[in-house]
Amino acid sequence: MRFRSLRQFSRLAVVGLAIALVAPLASSADVDSVIWFDAPAGHFTESTPLGNGRLGAMIFGGVDEDVIALTESGMWSGSPQDADRVGAAAALPEIRRLLFAGDVLAAERLMNRQFTCAGAGSGLGRSANLPYGSFQTLGKLRLKFRGDNSQVDADDYRRQLDLDDAVAAISYRQGGVQFAKTALVSAPDEAFAYRIAADAPGAVSFDVRLERPERADITVDSHGVLQMSGQLNDGRDGDNGVRYCVCATVVVAGGSVAAGDDCLQVRDADAATVLVTAATKIDTFAGRTVDDPVATARKDLQAAAARTFDELRARHVADYQQYYRRAAIQLGNAEERSPSAALPTPQRLAAAWESADDPDLAALYFNFGRYLLISSSRPGGLPANLQGIWTETIQTPWNGDWHMNINVQMNYWPAEPCGLSDLHEPLFALTESLVEPGRRTARAYYDADGWVAHVLANPWGFTSPGESASWGATCTGGAWLCEHLWQHYQFTQDREDLARVYPVLRAAADFFLDVLVEDPQTGRLVTAPSNSPENSYLTADGEKAHICIGATMDMQIIRDLLHASSDAAEILGVDQDFQQQARAAAARLLPTRIASDGRIMEWSQEVREDDPAHRHVSHLWGLYPAQEIDPRRTPELAAAARKSLTGRGDDGTGWSLANKIAMWARLHDGERAHKLLRRHLMPVSIREKDIAWRGGSYPNLFDAHPPFQIDGNFGGTAAIAEMLLQSHQSGTALAPEFDLELLPALPAAWSDGSFRGLCARGDFVVDATWDAGRLRSVRIASGSGLPAMVRYGDATADLQLAAGESVLLDGRLQTIAAEATPAIDGADE
Repeated sequence: MRFRSLRQFSRLAVVGLAIALVAPLASSADVDSVIWFDAPAGHFTESTPLGNGRLGAMIFGGVDEDVIALTESGMWSGSPQDADRVGAAAALPEIRRLLFAGDVLAAERLMNRQFTCAGAGSGLGRSANLPYGSFQTLGKLRLKFRGDNSQVDADDYRRQLDLDDAVAAISYRQGGVQFAKTALVSAPDEAFAYRIAADAPGAVSFDVRLERPERADITVDSHGVLQMSGQLNDGRDGDNGVRYCVCATVVVAGGSVAAGDDCLQVRDADAATVLVTAATKIDTFAGRTVDDPVATARKDLQAAAARTFDELRARHVADYQQYYRRAAIQLGNAEERSPSAALPTPQRLAAAWESADDPDLAALYFNFGRYLLISSSRPGGLPANLQGIWTETIQTPWNGDWHMNINVQMNYWPAEPCGLSDLHEPLFALTESLVEPGRRTARAYYDADGWVAHVLANPWGFTSPGESASWGATCTGGAWLCEHLWQHYQFTQDREDLARVYPVLRAAADFFLDVLVEDPQTGRLVTAPSNSPENSYLTADGEKAHICIGATMDMQIIRDLLHASSDAAEILGVDQDFQQQARAAAARLLPTRIASDGRIMEWSQEVREDDPAHRHVSHLWGLYPAQEIDPRRTPELAAAARKSLTGRGDDGTGWSLANKIAMWARLHDGERAHKLLRRHLMPVSIREKDIAWRGGSYPNLFDAHPPFQIDGNFGGTAAIAEMLLQSHQSGTALAPEFDLELLPALPAAWSDGSFRGLCARGDFVVDATWDAGRLRSVRIASGSGLPAMVRYGDATADLQLAAGESVLLDGRLQTIAAEATPAIDGADE
């Protein structure tokens, strides 16, 4: 895959950029890069997340006893299963006959009997002990502090996460002694490191334990290694479950470390560093290749222990900052911070909800989303799941899997625009892993060529429909994943990678070319059966129905897939017959239509809504994340989309709010987008019991579905980027046209600001600064030498840059300077 150009050009802001452009960023304080608390965490959603893409830790920061919830991305119960229902395809003709006859309820009943997965499936989100499996906690690291000060109240407590270096720090004074704790999870050293120091000699004493609710054997050896290992449930009471091991040791300065019965005992040290490593043996499509998790964890531990903490930290920071420092934003006047910006983050959330006077909070949220993606998704690893890589339970909500009807895709919305293209790779690996099981599912249910994946995915290749037609029948999950493959090409122009993934795109398109049928009422091609994800409508008799013909989202996704796959074939100079077939089918698909009330139709017919404020806004997929609906190119559809969004309302779950923010940004309505962003940042406490299906942000800025789902964090980050820069591709496959829209949805609250390193389709990297709500300057670098139209309000500029060239424009898009772009290696400093 080619990620070079994005990494190279997203760092151009530090070389040769006008002082006026970068000055606002240079003066940014930690109000947009530090999340902090004045008390230890009382709940998971108050703790501090750390991660290296595979190994995760949640720091609670207790004074007398500290708890760290540990995770590892391969901690999955379950095992491969054949969930395709035997004989399902035989029911398809009757299901279609009933649908075209208008008997949707009978069709849905038949689907529930014969067109769902075989067996228990996902266990309706509770399958820790079923073959489908669940992402699970690795366990907890518990530090129990000893000594004369351990029962004395602590003063001046501060716990913080610095997003710029991915290091957590805790400080407090207890019994006249100042304590400082520093924690990180290193990718280069595959280890969690936690250093505890005091300003008085011999003041550091504590016991170290590992624990897990089940399936854990704990030992302490004479070499000072605390070990916990076991095997997870394979869902069949067999011996095929994932094997894991976690090891811990302590390196002290002064004092001693001794082995207890079930713990390590640190006594009278000046400082101590707790090191934790872990490994899983999981047979799946990505992740570390581990034959013996015990040997691997111990080898990692030995290597980490051979380095000083300062060395571990330096290696970690260098690795992390190569990603994090590719982009930055500053919102509001850097010299006039909101008074609430200085508050601890939970109090800051509450103050911003009341006053709306803290633009730096949006920048902090944007940076936190980038931090989470770097910390939960690395090349070669598993994709970020519904909770990234963080959980503290055996049964993670909704199994902590990969939901494909918006959630896992939303996890990766920030990857391309925020300069983190290489972190997109785990999602591509998931997509490719579903092709072969998806071929079997396509044949079992539709007697079709190609491959299909529905709503749920796990490490074991699950592609069958879910266990209920009401939510599990959506057949475009895999096709939506393919949109990310094409989007990656649009941003990077990497032909070599496009050639590698083209068979995946082609096979996904082949499936729909095989299963699309003609609607006898319209003559258009449709999916049948179909549904709009997790939503329902009312029949003429007032009964609730979920299944339909040609739901709008299906049509939009399939249209996008057919165009992308045929364009890819043309770019690569292959499969001419397929190109013609795909384009002909795309032209016959049921189009996105406007209902009599002026809104976009969600279903193939005008029906009464069962839930007008439903959290999914699936029929506007063509507005965002796709490009079918656009205020400039399709103004009638854009107006109908606006009316649809207004009808859905400004409330919703966390991820739903993030989705709506991005959609309002695409409609160029910065004020409405900002209003929903404020709602997205509404403080939510885990103790509140009356907020079901109403999202917001937890004290540690984790997204509240509720419960915690990380997709809203990633979606919110992408939406903020969309408010500042949008890019679109039109034209033909061999002569593409790119539009770059600057500040398309800038709210009044962000009247001053700047950004650097945001990326656009066509392999462009953009830096910009503005004040008093007006663009002041913009710098655009081209990685591939493609032409582009730059737009700001009514002003336009036609760019014809060679690969490696950049241009600096003023606020009227007049050229200030053009220059060659030097190659840059390493992270920004």
